[in-house]
Amino acid sequence: MSVADLALQRNKYKHLSDAEWHWFLQQVEGRERTADKLPTFASIPDWWYPVRLSCEQCSSELAARYKASLVSGEKLVDLTGGYGVDTYFLSEQFTHTDYIEQNEELCRIATHNFANKPISIHHSTAEDFLASAGQYDLIFLDPARRDSHGGKVFRLEDCTPNVVELLPTLLAHGKRLMIKLSPMLDLTQAVKALSAVTWDIHVVAIKNEVKEVLLLSGGSEQITAIDLEKKDQAFVFSKEEEQREIYNSQFTIYNYLYEPNAAILKAGAYKLVAQRFGLHKLDVNTHLYCSDTFVEHFPGRVWRITEKQDLKQANVLCRNYPLTPEQLKKKLHLRDGGTAFVIGCRIAGKPTLLYATRVN
Repeated sequence: MSVADLALQRNKYKHLSDAEWHWFLQQVEGRERTADKLPTFASIPDWWYPVRLSCEQCSSELAARYKASLVSGEKLVDLTGGYGVDTYFLSEQFTHTDYIEQNEELCRIATHNFANKPISIHHSTAEDFLASAGQYDLIFLDPARRDSHGGKVFRLEDCTPNVVELLPTLLAHGKRLMIKLSPMLDLTQAVKALSAVTWDIHVVAIKNEVKEVLLLSGGSEQITAIDLEKKDQAFVFSKEEEQREIYNSQFTIYNYLYEPNAAILKAGAYKLVAQRFGLHKLDVNTHLYCSDTFVEHFPGRVWRITEKQDLKQANVLCRNYPLTPEQLKKKLHLRDGGTAFVIGCRIAGKPTLLYATRVN
């Protein structure tokens, strides 16, 4: 029974107070919403779930485990504990963990859920906790990306806590820092605002959707673009490598068309991806590539170009094209679906339509 159907059965649970009833519904909904996203928690008897917003905004288990694979040590502090997904999995790499959270209800839930873990719960702001904190091998932060009115913010300086302002204090207490950023934040601007530190950058996607960007201090300024569904296709490079590369653009259509995965595009490896896989870019501002022969293990989608077809049904994509997919479908009188693709793009600045079938 779904939580929506269950909510209509209030009369069957008259022995529960209103507060108990709402808590019961919260637990049913929390498990229903996160069982696939957080399978370990779903398997733990008597695991407590927070309100819907916390469940929606938390990391997935897959992303949290990836973070944990990057670090280890004796002492960890998570200054923005929240639901505690990242705290839980990061803590497995450390001897002791401190969880900091200013929301009292989330602290109550964390106290219950982490009862058997070496995690200490602190009801505090990040700033107040650091005022009397010791040294940590890793400080982790996931700054809130909403203002006091609930609106989204797009600069690191506008997040809570203000990591830019707090950076000297963080460096005084942490050997390494890990900061989780939203994909919506401007990555170049964020790194520039924190330029006092050398950062490794991890752009993390799941099923071709960028979920988060991680900044990890103390590295060699490497950028890793990875889709966690295809870890063997991680693309590692440096900003300098990308800047040195020359566009391999012939503005000519060959047999196969390639689009890098979302993590590579977010990371900005537009030229290097062509160089490493021997591809030609269709246009400086069109992030599509082509080759005469099929390139295996490409980290993204691949199509085989076909002749122009008289189609009634197709999948329509637009990349650097003057029309939206909906507008193009309407213009071509196409229904969604089927195996054929129509891809609108610019080649050498000219709007062009490509007809293709998916290879992988």
